Amino acid sequence: MTETVNPAEVPQFPGARAARCPFDPPPVLRALQEQGPLAKVKVWDGSTPWLVTRYEEQRALLADPRVSADVTRPGYPRSAPVVSRNGSAISFILMDDPEHARLRRMVQAPFTVRRIETLRPAVQKIVDGLIDDMLAGPNPVDLVEAFALPVPSLVICELLGVPYADHEFFQDNSKILIRREADPEERAAAFARLVGYLDDLVGQKLDHPGEDLLSRLAERIKAGELTRPEAARMGVLLLVAGHETTANMIALGTLALLEHPDQLDLLRRTDDPKLIAGAVEELLRYLNITHSGRRRVALEDIEIGGQVIRAGDGLILANDIGNRDPAAFPDPDRLDLRRDARRHVAFGFGVHQCLGQPLARMELQVAYGTLYRRVPTLRLATELERIPFKHDGQVYGVYELPVAW
Repeated sequence: MTETVNPAEVPQFPGARAARCPFDPPPVLRALQEQGPLAKVKVWDGSTPWLVTRYEEQRALLADPRVSADVTRPGYPRSAPVVSRNGSAISFILMDDPEHARLRRMVQAPFTVRRIETLRPAVQKIVDGLIDDMLAGPNPVDLVEAFALPVPSLVICELLGVPYADHEFFQDNSKILIRREADPEERAAAFARLVGYLDDLVGQKLDHPGEDLLSRLAERIKAGELTRPEAARMGVLLLVAGHETTANMIALGTLALLEHPDQLDLLRRTDDPKLIAGAVEELLRYLNITHSGRRRVALEDIEIGGQVIRAGDGLILANDIGNRDPAAFPDPDRLDLRRDARRHVAFGFGVHQCLGQPLARMELQVAYGTLYRRVPTLRLATELERIPFKHDGQVYGVYELPVAW
């Protein structure tokens, strides 16, 4: 059946979280999920796209070729206002095949599970070194600055060929890009600064190539397969996504474990790779830090979940509540590190699922599997109510996490 909706009668998306439940999706999402798999919501520009709340329908639509990720199509439900500038789209994640597939293939090889596993010893060395520095420094300390942010930043810099000495520059501009309430001009300027920075690095790789991913992109430019602006935008995507998401998962996951001491104790007492890997999957499911939903637009009429999505209708697939669907994960609001959570949708699904998920998984396994065993007395150095959560971000997490031991 179809549905005619008065925008004044539909809930706003994204909704507010319950003050005492910072790890749970907003209560409005649970209420909508209980009503059905699809509902209309109102977003910042007054439009009313479909919100998809249930796991099965989310996976079906993310795998459906009649659903587009192309941000330039009419009806696409942008997450925030933008300043239209030529070439301002952040590379292939906001494109459809075949162009999406063509560009993605150019950077896919370094992110295979086999390639990523060769980096595990180097990541372990980074993690151990940061913990050594933390234990030798002030107590208490902000875990975000001392550990959670440097781990993925150091790793992605090494992988891409970006100087870590520039980390304050790219981290500051990344924060502007992913802040939902940032002024559109401010966000566009931050993106332009990052594109310019990556363009300069690509230029250096053209003259002096190395063994890094930007040098691989420079080879594609020389071969005529890629333009230099395309390479710079791909570099921005990989740099921003490569440190922001994992950094937030390390910090938020640590906070969630500190608030669930029985689960934390499992990681403190084990070096079993299978248990650690399973814990990572459950924390990804439970927290699902991408809280603005995966945005899409229908190319054709699609009947699903008792509704007809019309061609041109916007879609928001709220993976945070999808991962809390009791039909997919029994007792979904309980953090259970022994749960088999591998089929979660924290990395999306279908052709657009996260390119860097093998890297993120490995980094989280090393971070979670090392920090709590090496610092068994780690504890929160303030009250939970005083932790500054990123309620204004496209990526959820904490701005700082004071810990002591």
